Amino acid sequence: MQELEVKKVIALMSGTSCDSIDAGFCEVYPDKTVKLIRGINYQYPEHVRAKIFQMFRGEASIKDICQMNFVIGKCFADAANVLISEFGKPDFISSHGQTVYHYPFDEKIDNISLKSTLQIGESSVIAQETGCLTISNFREADIAQNGQGAPLVCFADEAWFKWGKCKGKNYAIQNIGGISNVTVISQDYETFGFDTGLGNIMIDYCMGKYFNEPYDNDGEIASMGNVCDGWLDCLLQDEYYFMDPPKSTGREYFSPSYIESVLKFAPEDPKDIIATVTALTAKTIAQSYERFVYPNVSINEAVICGGGAYNKTLMRMLRTYLPKHIDLKTCEEYGISNNFKEVMAFALLGYCTYYGIPNNLPCCTGANKRVVMGKLTY
Repeated sequence: MQELEVKKVIALMSGTSCDSIDAGFCEVYPDKTVKLIRGINYQYPEHVRAKIFQMFRGEASIKDICQMNFVIGKCFADAANVLISEFGKPDFISSHGQTVYHYPFDEKIDNISLKSTLQIGESSVIAQETGCLTISNFREADIAQNGQGAPLVCFADEAWFKWGKCKGKNYAIQNIGGISNVTVISQDYETFGFDTGLGNIMIDYCMGKYFNEPYDNDGEIASMGNVCDGWLDCLLQDEYYFMDPPKSTGREYFSPSYIESVLKFAPEDPKDIIATVTALTAKTIAQSYERFVYPNVSINEAVICGGGAYNKTLMRMLRTYLPKHIDLKTCEEYGISNNFKEVMAFALLGYCTYYGIPNNLPCCTGANKRVVMGKLTY
């Protein structure tokens, strides 16, 4: 096996919130630690972002998807080139791409599985525009082994919190992006993880609809509203929250039509709507622990990362809903950026791909076996 060396990696990520392309210049070490040298949030051009949301709504043609694969590839390359202009070329680029569809269900056509996922942002464009080897398309290999292709960040969470310098406790590493997902780290139980459900998708949608804002800054609007318990109880009955892990979800499920259908029963005051959908994110996280975590693992700490870590009202609600003995912290307290944690994780995933190290966790994705995820583009 090739001897492992420190590698400079630019990692690129755009999640379900699609608020920006997160780009990080990282150093990845043989012990799987990752140092973020600099991270940037590179904004999509206005019409490109609008087109991405059109795809999310299922309003895009095959032509649109074909064209946007190359357009988004150029946007990802532009984000990488901002960092290259400052730090020089990395050893390689690790690109997650932009997820436009994720279908992890066990349906079949002519007895062939329909499990699938699609991340666009053409790696050949990134490689040619930057002059760097580009590693991309991580999720497909896991799905080819009958996994769900998600969650993938569990691999990094295990490396950092079970085997790394943070080891010693039982953790729930909770990412709150557009979708929320948890990695459960125990010192005496196999790592597992799953998507707990909604993160910021419904909050952001309602902020746009009622306040013409992309998100609830600091949870300010939610803090001015009252939680409608009756509506919240109805929202909590969605079947996804009761499904056993491994499981993953996305905008395909929690779609604009889904949100509009549940808003028919919402309270009149828009502030109460924001307060209630914020409570929904917090409550579904807490209930997912009660159903799927505590029966197996006693948790010492919940470590929050992603955009939700900056929502003060959401964090207060989480503190209320979680048992008092569980410490509530953020990744920042462990030297890991809340904003760029997933970027750092994909830098590590790309590093493992480069060296041929299996980088999925079947206990989290449901795959048949460990595989090396990712494709190399020269």
